[in-house]
Amino acid sequence: MEHERIIQIYDYLCRYTNKNKGVTIKEIQNYLSQSGNSKNVSAITIRRDIDRLTSMGNDIQKESAAHNTSIYKLLNKGFNFNEIRFIVDSISINKFLSSSQKQSIIKKFEGMCSEEEIRQLISRISLNGRSSPSANLLENLEKVHKIISEKRKINFEYGKYDVHKDIRYYSKKREIIPCRVIYFDERFYLKCYNEETDSGRTYRIDRMKNIVAGDKVKKLPELKKYDGAVIDMFEPDYYEYVTFRLKKFLLDDMLEKFGKENTNTREDIEKSDCVMVRVKIGINGSFYRWVMKYGSNIEIISPEKVRNGFIEELKKVSDIYKK
Repeated sequence: MEHERIIQIYDYLCRYTNKNKGVTIKEIQNYLSQSGNSKNVSAITIRRDIDRLTSMGNDIQKESAAHNTSIYKLLNKGFNFNEIRFIVDSISINKFLSSSQKQSIIKKFEGMCSEEEIRQLISRISLNGRSSPSANLLENLEKVHKIISEKRKINFEYGKYDVHKDIRYYSKKREIIPCRVIYFDERFYLKCYNEETDSGRTYRIDRMKNIVAGDKVKKLPELKKYDGAVIDMFEPDYYEYVTFRLKKFLLDDMLEKFGKENTNTREDIEKSDCVMVRVKIGINGSFYRWVMKYGSNIEIISPEKVRNGFIEELKKVSDIYKK
């Protein structure tokens, strides 16, 4: 009974106090009485419970108020309100969660907020109604992390869209070693190692189902580290320092994509509306497709091998449209 009462007091302080608003002992007494389980609790008992909550590390502030009374405020509730609001907004725009999943998670964060703060959360967020058409991401992530922590191999069915816009799952024995979960470009991926082929594989976690653990492994293999910037999650053929000439309005895109610390920039002495950018980057088909999307606003200057590779890709595109 005593533990339940202390939890009720903590919940009340969470919901009805913040740095600008406090509550009195009388208000706490009324709340406990209305809850039905803690009637006629003395002011001394409540003060003792507040002292216990404070000794447990909760930042409860006592201030003098009118009519010779005191008010109590619970501060620093783990996350501050701006942090909670950021997390809630991030959840609300997550494309992998259904509306009901978002509501359930957000409800838990509301428990850390006062009533006034909850109203601010509701006024700021707009729940994304789209839900992922594939497997339950949260459940898949939980299974994958557990298998990695247990140092076991993994097996699963993997899905891809067919012409009818349905995801078809393919079942085959994989028995590969899961090494690391990576978040890249708004998706979760699982990097794996195949012992038979001595190579790495990458899978989207939201496209997996019927995930089961396999045999134990003695040690998780070390995956190759990136030796430069990458366009997608798949291993590049090689890395190279590439110099681009690009229109000045694309400079923001380049610096946000590759990071200021990884890029060298300078004025283009030949074209005043352009800048020169040099970055070490992984070269593969995805790289060439990425360059293509900028059209005539970007040019690969060097090295010659990469420039010629891009020319060959452009020829393949051009051949498709030849009559």
